Amino acid sequence: MAAEQDPEGRAAARPLLTDLYQVTMALGYWRAGRASAPAEFELFFRQSPFGGAFALAAGLRDCVRFLRAFRLLDADVQFLASVLPPDTDPAFFEHLRALDCSGVTVRALPEGSLAFPGVPLLQVSGPLLVVQLLETPLLCLVSYASLIATNAARLRLIAGPEKRLLEMGLRRAQGPDGGLTASTYSYLGGFDGSSNVLAGQLRGVPVVGTLAHSFVTSFSGKEVPPDPMLAPAAGQGPRVDLTPRVEAWLERVCAQEIRALFRTTGAQFQAPWLESVPIAVSNNIDEEELARLSQQGSEVNVIGIGTSVVTCPRQPSLGCVYKLVSVGGQPRMKLTEDPEKQTLPGSKAAFRLLGSDGSPLLDLLQLAEEPAPQAGQELRVWPRGAQEACTVRPARVEPLLRLWVQQGQLCEPLPSLAESRAFAQRSLSQLSPAHRRLEPPAGYQVALSEKLRALVQRLSAGAPL
Repeated sequence: MAAEQDPEGRAAARPLLTDLYQVTMALGYWRAGRASAPAEFELFFRQSPFGGAFALAAGLRDCVRFLRAFRLLDADVQFLASVLPPDTDPAFFEHLRALDCSGVTVRALPEGSLAFPGVPLLQVSGPLLVVQLLETPLLCLVSYASLIATNAARLRLIAGPEKRLLEMGLRRAQGPDGGLTASTYSYLGGFDGSSNVLAGQLRGVPVVGTLAHSFVTSFSGKEVPPDPMLAPAAGQGPRVDLTPRVEAWLERVCAQEIRALFRTTGAQFQAPWLESVPIAVSNNIDEEELARLSQQGSEVNVIGIGTSVVTCPRQPSLGCVYKLVSVGGQPRMKLTEDPEKQTLPGSKAAFRLLGSDGSPLLDLLQLAEEPAPQAGQELRVWPRGAQEACTVRPARVEPLLRLWVQQGQLCEPLPSLAESRAFAQRSLSQLSPAHRRLEPPAGYQVALSEKLRALVQRLSAGAPL
């Protein structure tokens, strides 16, 4: 498999971006002769973030780049040899040197898809040792990206479609990688651009910005600027000298009369274009403050948001997990007293059932070998957590998981970031108002087919397959 580099000249992540116990488990598989056993894992989250009903899937492009570049360098293997037990068989390290993802297959939700608890964001299959080693880096690449995209989508829903939202949180982000990820996936989630110049260069995020107080306070008076004349950015219209009104203007900026000031100034100086100059604000804006700005019918056109979008203070982690669902062709299930943490066994397919108005009714999980549900067909399904089945007759059925990587080869081109952003906005527009509502949202149902539920019951009871 050829390594794929990003524009920074490095792979999306490195194989040693992992937990040590992933390597010790790999050693255990190798010693037990199970390194090449066919296995499948699913990556999903258990609860929708921020108390809402949905999440947006993100991070797939980074995952694919990571998989295509996956290869342990000699320096990586030498370091692992220094931290594993000294009596580790040297043949294990030779095995690690030869590893790549040429045997790995990935099905996933397209980036920007609506995602709901328990529905796989990624299905990863391949040799047990390899797909085990992928757990931590894939979780790292998907969890934060999806959390940021979801957070940005919520802020977009609050602001409405007319106001421009700018991500301006680089200086508040958790390190350079966190800042680049936040800038990238806040754009996917619905923001219009970012102040992060590197995100513009590497990821194609539109770069925008305002100015800091230091620029204003660096001037001591109106005589300092070499050219006091103001003109439209597009060069349309006459240049006007605004310095005679600077003192009154600055006094009134703090009086919530900015738009009225622009209208008055435009009339006095015969510069009508001033009436439509965008008004931008930023200052620790979160969901509550954004809602207040929107509800007041504010004249503000542009809103810069930093800390509350890049750090996700209401919920700093999506809580994604990566669980084994089959090995050697046999389904596997995690049994626990906490029903929420029980996993669903076997290789599965996922479908979204939609009503006649085009809004999603529920997501259906079924065994991969079952026939796909059909539009107009009456289906008997089991909502998760419910004790009784229900029937549903969808007007339309959409398969959710697409094949992106098969045996290490990319199956179709990945959408661009802008295309994924547009897809996310279309997906959100399909949600019913009850599910789109942020607080309190209506719960969205994820249901099991009868065959999948029967398999869960058999394994839960300890019955042989």
